[in-house]
Amino acid sequence: MSTETDTKVIAELRENFGKGFARRLRAAGQIPAVIYGHGTDPVHVALPGHQVGLLIRRANAVLELEVAGKQQLTLVKDVQKDPVHQIIEHIDLLVVKKGEKIHVDVPVVVVGESFAGTIVNLDNATVSLEVEATHIPESVEVDVEGLEEGTHITAADLKLPQGASLVTEGETLIVAIAVPAAAHAEGDAEDGASAADEAAAE
Repeated sequence: MSTETDTKVIAELRENFGKGFARRLRAAGQIPAVIYGHGTDPVHVALPGHQVGLLIRRANAVLELEVAGKQQLTLVKDVQKDPVHQIIEHIDLLVVKKGEKIHVDVPVVVVGESFAGTIVNLDNATVSLEVEATHIPESVEVDVEGLEEGTHITAADLKLPQGASLVTEGETLIVAIAVPAAAHAEGDAEDGASAADEAAAE
């Protein structure tokens, strides 16, 4: 979780809408956004583009907004980008409260190296957790050091950060250790050649 000081963002209320206005905002270095949740009416704001662009590089970023002099804790729920230029076009922000438990998808990060000659197949790149809104982990690590072919790691096997509980089904496959098909084919070919040599020798 980032420190409190670097997640404070001053948001400007906006009353104008439409693609043209949104384009002008982006040209001025701002990002259109909407704040919703907790039974409140949606609030449309403009965010400082450079600062927010850096903050949302991490998954499930929590922003401490100041809107018209009021503090508002929000979770980045959706980031819409231009598919070609990757410019941030719009952000959806969900109102959260300190101490509140929320469901988030957290990236899975593989660490270590599996047994020589094997590969690590990451079947699910994220896992769903229930965590406190202000203590969202950046990732969940899976240690594959020395694991051999045929090893399966499920969601239930993951070591979760303190205070987090698993939402994903426990039997969901996260990582599988395997030997590349090409290696198997080479092994079979070598076995066949050895058998042919033995037969010829007889």
